[in-house]
Amino acid sequence: MIGFEEARSRVLLLGTPSLLSEVVDLDDADGRVLAEDVCIKADLPPFDYAAMDGYAVEPGDFDAGLPLQLPVRGEVRAGSVPGPLAAGSTMRIFTGAPMPEGARAVVMQEHVTREGDVATFMQAPKPGENVRRRGADLAAGAVAIEKGTRLRPAHLALAAAADCAKLVVYRQPKVAVIATGDELRRPGTEAVYGTIAESNTVMLRAMAVRAGAVARVLPCVRDDHFALVQAFDEAFNEADVVFTVGGVSVGDHDLVRSALVAVGVSLDFWRVAIKPGKPIAVGQLMRPGRRNAIAMGLPGNPAAAMVTFTLFGIPLLRTLQGDARALPHVVRARMTHAYARKAHANRTEFARALLIPSREGLFVTIFGNQASGAMTTMAEANALVCVPNQTTDIRVGDEVDVLPSLSDFSDFFL
Repeated sequence: MIGFEEARSRVLLLGTPSLLSEVVDLDDADGRVLAEDVCIKADLPPFDYAAMDGYAVEPGDFDAGLPLQLPVRGEVRAGSVPGPLAAGSTMRIFTGAPMPEGARAVVMQEHVTREGDVATFMQAPKPGENVRRRGADLAAGAVAIEKGTRLRPAHLALAAAADCAKLVVYRQPKVAVIATGDELRRPGTEAVYGTIAESNTVMLRAMAVRAGAVARVLPCVRDDHFALVQAFDEAFNEADVVFTVGGVSVGDHDLVRSALVAVGVSLDFWRVAIKPGKPIAVGQLMRPGRRNAIAMGLPGNPAAAMVTFTLFGIPLLRTLQGDARALPHVVRARMTHAYARKAHANRTEFARALLIPSREGLFVTIFGNQASGAMTTMAEANALVCVPNQTTDIRVGDEVDVLPSLSDFSDFFL
C-alpha cells in the first residue's frame, strides 16, 4: 500500500506526455486545451477608436478657454474610414469608430450642446479621454492565450479577436467505463431480489466528459474471469483509459486485477492509503505502435468510486490533455461543526462535505454519514475535506484543507 501523494504522482506520470494535438474550428474549441500559444498577429485593438458616442476633438483647441464653440465637419461611424479632422473643428463620432487624424480625445455627447452645425463645449477633455488606443490590450506578436489553457467562452472571444479561425488543441482522451458484478442490472429493468440498479457508470462517464474526455459506458460484466478478460480486451482496442468499477478488493469474487493482468496490463500499484477507496489498481497496457493504454480499477461502492475518480481519474484525464492545471488548488476553510473519527493508521481521509462561502470567508461542514455506499451525502457534497492520517478530532473553527469540487474542478478553475 502506498501513500496518496505518491499514488497521484505515479498516475500523473502515466499521463505524461500528453496526447497528440489536432486542429479544430474555433466554434468547436470550447473546453479543449491549447497545444500551442495563441499569438496576436496585429495590435489589439488594431486602431485608435472612440469609446463613447460624442465628438472627436483636438484638446489643444481648448487652450483658448471655455465655453468653446467648434464647427461640426462630418461624422464617423464604426466601420468607416474617416478623413482628417480640420484644425479648429470637431467631428461627430460613434462608439467603435476609428479616430480621425488630428483628433486625440472624444467628448461625450451628454457634455455637448449642438445647434445646427455648431457644437458648444463647457469642459475641456484630457488627451486620450474616451479613446481606446491601438494595442491597448495586446501588441502584435504578444501571447494572447498560453499553451495548456483550457478554453472558456471568453478565451474563444479573445482568439476570434486575434483573427484565429482555427486552434491547435490536444486530442481528447477516449475513455471506456465498465462496471463489474453479478448483482448489477441496468436502471429501469426488473428489480429481481438480490440485484441492484447499477449507478456508478453514469456518474463516472459524466465526470469524465466534464473533465474533457470522450467517454462511453460499456455493458456490465459478470464476475467471471474469462468474461472480464474478453470485455477488457475489447475496451483497450479503442480507449486511451479504461476505468473499471468493482472487483478490485481481496474477496473470492474480486477478479478484476487478475483479468487486467491476463489482458497484458502491468500494474503500477494496488491499494492506496486513503479512505474511502483503498482498493484502487492502476497500470498500463503496452500497445506496440500506439500509445500505451491506462487502466484504473476503482472500488465498487459509489462514494469510493466517486472520490477515487476525483482524486486520480480527473487529474489523469486533464494531464493527458496537456492541461496546465491538472490538479485542483486546495483551499482553506473553517469547520462549522466538530468532526471525530477513528484513527486510520497511515490513511488519509477525504470526507464528503459542503463548502459554504460567506462574507467572513470559507466555511465547511463535513457530513455525518461517510459510509462508502452512502449516496445521499455523495449527491449533496460539493467538496472533500482532507483529514490527515492519525487525526481523530477536528474542532469547530479549525482550518482544514478542502478540495472544492467533486466533478471536474471547473467550478474552482474559472
